[in-house]
Amino acid sequence: MATFVLVPGAWHGAWCFDTVVPLLERAGHTVHALTLTGLRPDDDNVTVATANLDTHADDVLAVLDRAHITDATLVGHSYGGMVIAAAADRAGGRISRLVHLDAYVPRHGDSCWSSTTDSYRQKFVDGAACGGYAVRPPAGGDPRRRPHPFASLLQTIRLTGAVAKVPHREFVYCSGWDGTPFTELRTRLETDPDWQVHDLPTAHNAMRDAPEAVAALLLGGSNVGASEPSRD
Repeated sequence: MATFVLVPGAWHGAWCFDTVVPLLERAGHTVHALTLTGLRPDDDNVTVATANLDTHADDVLAVLDRAHITDATLVGHSYGGMVIAAAADRAGGRISRLVHLDAYVPRHGDSCWSSTTDSYRQKFVDGAACGGYAVRPPAGGDPRRRPHPFASLLQTIRLTGAVAKVPHREFVYCSGWDGTPFTELRTRLETDPDWQVHDLPTAHNAMRDAPEAVAALLLGGSNVGASEPSRD
């Protein structure tokens, strides 16, 4: 049985995986859904202001340590792709699979800021205009969303190359929404023999809009429109 660690994107918490978790558990797997530091309801302003990408990678590593996990599947949504890459690079071989669910796939020296589009950079700036240290959620959406630590979006990732040794690496491209920042990333990864690329015809928050499809993909029980890169 697999052990899944689910990492949300910006503004979100563990609650965004509420409909996926029971599907994985029902299949006999262990699931840890995280709310990252600075996104918890009881986090004070200092905690939010000082949380960065390293903090969030440490959140994942703390789960591995606390639960004595040595063979994990890390799933990161959106910004969470930055987090799982950073954590996997530092996990000392305890990660067997990475799934970037419509998520950033960074190279050494990238940040969420540098990896996204001008449109999203403007949203970050606009959202941080009031306090400067946290980015408020865009208008609309789930009311449980919280301001996201700005430093985590700006900090560049430090990768040693260990993340490239994770045996199974997958990217899920959600094609059913406008303004996606991941189209060029999909093009790059679908020609990389070290990656498997899946397509889901859903909006960005696939775990909320199509939990059964996401769970099936994670369980490996269905191709769900997967397109595998050439192995030649």
